[in-house]
Amino acid sequence: MSRNLATILAIVLVVLGIVGYSSVFAVHQTQQALVLQFGNPVNVIRDSGLNFKLPFVQNVEFMEKRILDFDAPPVEAVSTDKKRIVVDAYARFRIADPLKFFQTVNNEVTARNRLAPFVNSSIRNVLGRVRLEAVTSGERSGLMREIRDRVNDEAVKLGIEIVDVRIKRADLPAANSQAVYELMRAERKRIATEFRAKGSEKGQKITATADREKTVLLAKATRQSQIIRGEGDAKRNQIFAEAYQKDPEFFAFYRSLQAYRTALQAGDTTMVLSPDSDFFRYFGDYSGGAGRRDADKDNQ
Repeated sequence: MSRNLATILAIVLVVLGIVGYSSVFAVHQTQQALVLQFGNPVNVIRDSGLNFKLPFVQNVEFMEKRILDFDAPPVEAVSTDKKRIVVDAYARFRIADPLKFFQTVNNEVTARNRLAPFVNSSIRNVLGRVRLEAVTSGERSGLMREIRDRVNDEAVKLGIEIVDVRIKRADLPAANSQAVYELMRAERKRIATEFRAKGSEKGQKITATADREKTVLLAKATRQSQIIRGEGDAKRNQIFAEAYQKDPEFFAFYRSLQAYRTALQAGDTTMVLSPDSDFFRYFGDYSGGAGRRDADKDNQ
């Protein structure tokens, strides 16, 4: 009898253990929970800790409390200046209303599938109202905020809050890339040609200025050299004149020697002159016939 009682007590304890284990659940700090009874939600638990539920009647669905990532598929948009661009974006979201999230999408996979058209539609609508330059300029952050707000208006119906939307990449379609590349290359070539033309013009101005300054410097130098040469010639003539006044006969002798040196160069020099020519007066008489001239004056 005591053995049967012990067996019954053991069974009761096991049953109570199973019931107790099924009545308790823990919510991690990174999660939130939704308590369901026969598939119907009865309680939402947002705080972490130990909680209780009815065993075998209620079950618990755990959901992420942290921010989740969603990588949207690339979408093609047309800007107001008729430029086609392929935009690759991603979104960050969190489950704001677990009950609505469970009732509408039930899980994260379905939530991401539902978010994709919202993100793509918002990107097309926002980028379709601006020029292509706005996507690559400082206006980009404002465009992303507007896209986030538009997506959030739709995502709130799913119990989701959109934290942020970012454009990772915005490229031209492959069919337009080559044409745009050629256009950019032509524009760069035009700018380079313009720079070269300006540089050539500036170089010609510098060369002309240098040539003008060179001509002016040479003219000044030539004028100065002519002045110095003229002053030298004047000084030389003055010296000659003073020398001639002091001793006319020596000066005449010196000038005759210079004439001999110039006329009688080495080589074949032929001169036909009378022996008593005035040119040769110093050949026979070092005084140049001064004695004869004095005698002639005395006789007269």
